[in-house]
Amino acid sequence: MATTTPQFDPIVSIVGFHHARGPEIECWIGVEDEGSLSEWPLLPFMALSDGAHSSSEDFSYFTLKHVLRKPDGTEDRPVSLFGISCTRQLDSSTLIRRPHEVTRSTVQKAVVVIADSPVYFGGLKEKLGMVTRAWFAQRNFEDLDIIRKFQESLKLSLSVGSDQYLGLSLRELVFEFRQQTLVLFKCCLLQPKMLFFGSRCDRLCMTQFSLLSLIPGLLGALEDCADPELNYYEGKLFKPTSVKTSDRKSLLTFMGMPLQIFGKGSLFGPYTPLQQLDILADVGTKSYVVGSTNSLLLQQKDRYSDILINLDELSVNITSSSLRTALYLTAADRRWIDSIVQAVAESWDENDPSRPNTMGFVGSEDYIRLQFEEYALSMVSSVKCHDFLQKYAGSAGKLLPDVEGDPALDFGMDFIDMWKKTENYRIFQKFTDSELFDLVPPKHVMAGGLTMDDVSRRISQQLNELKLDEKMVNGREAVAKTLVAGRGKLGAAFSTLTSNVASLRETQTKKLSNPEPHSPTPSITPSVDSSEAGEKPAEPPQPAKGGYFSAWASWAGEKKRKAFGGTPAQTPSSSPPMKATSNSET
Repeated sequence: MATTTPQFDPIVSIVGFHHARGPEIECWIGVEDEGSLSEWPLLPFMALSDGAHSSSEDFSYFTLKHVLRKPDGTEDRPVSLFGISCTRQLDSSTLIRRPHEVTRSTVQKAVVVIADSPVYFGGLKEKLGMVTRAWFAQRNFEDLDIIRKFQESLKLSLSVGSDQYLGLSLRELVFEFRQQTLVLFKCCLLQPKMLFFGSRCDRLCMTQFSLLSLIPGLLGALEDCADPELNYYEGKLFKPTSVKTSDRKSLLTFMGMPLQIFGKGSLFGPYTPLQQLDILADVGTKSYVVGSTNSLLLQQKDRYSDILINLDELSVNITSSSLRTALYLTAADRRWIDSIVQAVAESWDENDPSRPNTMGFVGSEDYIRLQFEEYALSMVSSVKCHDFLQKYAGSAGKLLPDVEGDPALDFGMDFIDMWKKTENYRIFQKFTDSELFDLVPPKHVMAGGLTMDDVSRRISQQLNELKLDEKMVNGREAVAKTLVAGRGKLGAAFSTLTSNVASLRETQTKKLSNPEPHSPTPSITPSVDSSEAGEKPAEPPQPAKGGYFSAWASWAGEKKRKAFGGTPAQTPSSSPPMKATSNSET
């Protein structure tokens, strides 16, 4: 539970979209001197995110640099403030009193709350959404009474205390990104340029807050995250000389938590408008975690990111080769994150993603957070042990008889080597004891050699990375289309062939049932006088070709039997062929 009293009284602002001037601040509520807020020229663009008009309601989260003032009015140190806005739109024709400057068919406005810590935003989001909906339901934007009462209640409600993790869904993060969740966690510790992209601003921002909440204690220590020039956090640290193991906060402090990834040269912008790109490109900005809803940044990902997380596609694209090598998960890493993914998947409830359907502890938000806390503590302990082993290489076995090998190897030496070059490691090393591994065992939670399960898991992961399923789907679709087209062509060909064969059979049947007269086959006869020919009777009509050959064969067979003394055969009914006249018979 967070019980810190705010140093900055929360204020409220109304931001509207003007048809000619674009987003602009319309009024402030709870501010005595509005001139002191002139340092936020980009606030309207942060409150009204790109693409907010495409949904009925959306939320934006952003950070602001603010210079505190002492009681006498003089400037104090700069700090980070946190803003949350609820954007809605209304059909302008339904307004009770329509201002003359409203020329478009819809009116778009955002109610903005600015506070000194994001730990209040879980409960604040629900209240802000209800107040904004009620204000829009009035259909009269000139009536700000409900907004004023809301601002007056903020100071009391935020100072009483709130669950700092309310509204953050680690279960959704793990369910959507699976093993990549650990990759993103380790990536944060390496402090690269991380760019998140998504079409829904609310989801975009909350995913980043959820990821940062996995680093123990970080959400309550973001005072330097709004600008790369801020570096106050390190100045107030001290090296603890004792620890109370029964006190979780004391234990985390002794172990160097939180690992401060935001400080000099770093920036956190849950929603970062295009107008802020010059800060990202500045030479003084070494690392950041930012989010954008504008797809133009996708075309320039190599310029503005070392790693791009696309929430619409649930993809992680690491553009830096050295970072890709450092983020390679070891066998122990994969075993560990797979156990968490399995616990979440087996208890997943589509109707209520925030809690397991078993209503138990395993797979819950607290379960996931404690697992990552244990991972972080064992990692820093193993690194300290690694340094100790290197320092006392000759006698390390005698000094640490219970430690087998180098425990840092299970976290990946490429990762450890790159982490040691970061600012958060420098601060960690500066304010922690060199032998804190005596307190937390220097061992990976899933330490152990390579097993067949690890090999199977790795092969499965590589197949996933190759996206063979998608390619096979595309291949199957292409083959199916080709088969359908081929089947159509083949069917048409068979239909044509069948039709031709049927026509041919029909023609032949007609010819056989109604035979046409054929030309008579000429007999081999010698030439005779015309007077002799005229005395012969007229020749009978010739039979069909089949009948002619049958009669001729019968006649030849009879002559043969007579010549050789055989039994005379029956005379066929068909007419015998005419005799050829020869001189010997004359």
